[in-house]
Amino acid sequence: MMINAVLLAVIVMVGLSLARVHVVLSLVIGALVGGLVAGMSVADTLTAFQGGIKNGAEIALSYAMLGAFAMAIAHSGLPQMIADKLIMKVNNTDGAGKLKWLLCGILVVMAMMSQNIVPIHIAFIPLIVPPLLLVMNRLQLDRRAVACILTFGLVNTYMFIPYGFGDIFLNQIILKNVNDAGMATGDISMMKTMTIPALGMLLGLLIAVFVTYRKPRAYRDIEIAKETPAKAVNGYDVAVAVGAILVALGAQLMTDSLLIGSLVGFAVFMATGVVKWREANDVFNDGIKMMAMIGFIMICAQGFAEAMKATGQIDTLVDGAMQLFGGNKAMAALAMLIVGLIVTLGIGSSFSTVPIIATIYVPLCMAMGFSVPATVALVATAGVLGDAGSPASDSTLGPTMGLDADGQHDHIKDSVVPTFIHYNIPLIIFGWVAAMVL
Repeated sequence: MMINAVLLAVIVMVGLSLARVHVVLSLVIGALVGGLVAGMSVADTLTAFQGGIKNGAEIALSYAMLGAFAMAIAHSGLPQMIADKLIMKVNNTDGAGKLKWLLCGILVVMAMMSQNIVPIHIAFIPLIVPPLLLVMNRLQLDRRAVACILTFGLVNTYMFIPYGFGDIFLNQIILKNVNDAGMATGDISMMKTMTIPALGMLLGLLIAVFVTYRKPRAYRDIEIAKETPAKAVNGYDVAVAVGAILVALGAQLMTDSLLIGSLVGFAVFMATGVVKWREANDVFNDGIKMMAMIGFIMICAQGFAEAMKATGQIDTLVDGAMQLFGGNKAMAALAMLIVGLIVTLGIGSSFSTVPIIATIYVPLCMAMGFSVPATVALVATAGVLGDAGSPASDSTLGPTMGLDADGQHDHIKDSVVPTFIHYNIPLIIFGWVAAMVL
């Protein structure tokens, strides 16, 4: 019996990604393989792929503007001031235990804020964390716990709170792709839907910090060389940065658009002179460069999804899966979560995974009788799985950027493996529970 074209395309794409072939190239090759196996010509497959690209343009543009906004905030000196204040605060706090939990609490809050209130994603980590390494060494704080803390703030926030990056993931990606795949979501509450999977990640965080990596771990004190001299912090620039953040947050809430919020925030920096007109192009370009790759991957993922729809073999795959599972919803939900984990591990981005898996999962869930909230929770959790724990994910690369500034934090052993164990296992369990009870 001939293998299903959609299934083969996904296998090829994931296999190439895991073999460290660039994700964009893997998506294109996977789409071509699927199209050819389905009997489509190369031209027809590419036409379908190109037709889907436009669906990811808005998301990619939002990321580009967020990068520009993040660079403007960094240009103001606000992150540097926060780092200096934080070092002073922890150095003046009595008691190692109290200081340790204060530092952990501050880092998790900052990571969460980087997804919505100050939407600069991982850009804050290389600015804030390296100056704190000597403090962590003094406390013998296990950096694997810190990696889990940062990854929790980066991932759990966007998968649960529908603002900032959460608005992009939950509303512009999850709901849009579920609706596009044929299931009307209506006015479903995303926070309510994602509560159970989010609690799974919270449990993983508590185990990592209070159980697995609770014991002291010794590090050597190594002075970190600075590539560029620190910019003198100007009170006016910092005040404008705070104002720009508040204005951007207000604009985002009023328009329900992260793109508009970032654009307004960047405009405030330019109008006040914090970002000079002659510097604006450089700041803007640096921001786009920082976010360009993930945006481009998301565009290609939408093209892959559209090419899979054009093969006409999604229904065949769904029918075959129903026969395989024999109507067993519990086994089907578990299988979908595991496949989501594999796909995201290969791609490295939950944002890029959803357009691929939603095309297959939504019709399958509808055929097997899953409710709308259960389907949405299943698709979202399957997409998030692997983001924590993928070597190519910014949710693991970001923490490593900061924690390895002195060369004492291994990306795989100290970031990837700890976050994989503490987040993917609970997400599979709690995501499966959500699919069963919602």
